[in-house]
This record gives sequence, C-alpha cells and structure tokens, in this order.
Amino acid sequence: MARKDIILKKAGQADHPTIMALWRRSVEATHSFLTKDDLDDIEREIPGLLAKLELWTAVKEKNVIGFMGLDNHNVEALFVDPDHFGQGAGSELLGLARKIYGSLQLDVNEQNPKALEFYLHCGFEVVGRSPADKQGRRFPLIHLKLES
Repeated sequence: MARKDIILKKAGQADHPTIMALWRRSVEATHSFLTKDDLDDIEREIPGLLAKLELWTAVKEKNVIGFMGLDNHNVEALFVDPDHFGQGAGSELLGLARKIYGSLQLDVNEQNPKALEFYLHCGFEVVGRSPADKQGRRFPLIHLKLES
C-alpha cells in the first residue's frame, strides 16, 4: 500500500548533488567495513554511474529521503537517508521498480547484513555470491532476485 507522505519523483541531472550527499550519509551509516579512502574512491565513481541510470527519488515534506537507480530490471542503487531508515522510503522505491519492471535483481554487500535482511523481507531470494564487487574490490556481493 502506497504511503501518502512519500512522493516518488523521477530524478535528473539537477538532483545529482542531493543524491550524492544522501549516498554519502547512507553509506557512512551502513557500510562500516569501508575505510574513508574506500568511500572516497567509490564516491568518485558515483557521478558516472548516476548518469547511466534511471533515477527516482523518495521525497517527504519537500526533502529527498531516498533514491534508487535502475538499469532495466537491475536495481543498481537504493539508498535512504539514515534519519529516515525504517520509514518506508526503500519499500516505496522498490515497489515502484517492481511496478515498472516486474522481476528485479540486485547485489548487496555481504558485509551489510541489515540491507540483506531488508531485501529478504521484501521477498528477494539469494541466487549467488561473488567474492568481489563489480570493480574487483575485496567486498563480497550477494546476488538477489525477486520474481514478478
């Protein structure tokens, strides 16, 4: 059931600075396995990734509280502002992706158990594992899929 207090909006280039700041806050709160150097290195890659994705934001009281980046059926990014964890933004964004594409797939860092728990709660199933991320960094990924 859609929440009336969260509005989902298609995002564009003008939203990138807000999305980048939200990404950093979210990752700092959830990815304790990353060093500051890791975060800085990854952050440099984000603008190029954002330019390739279909971006959506979750807005509450005129503030962006979450965002999602899609590449067709692949959820390449889903991040929520730490001040709004557990308030429905992530579920709303995933619901939109499911409405648009049906089946979904995504990767989650193995070292981020709360995110894995969230996706499993949303109905995703584990379909595989990789010992490193897509850039070859030493952060194992769990591959998940949600059938329509």
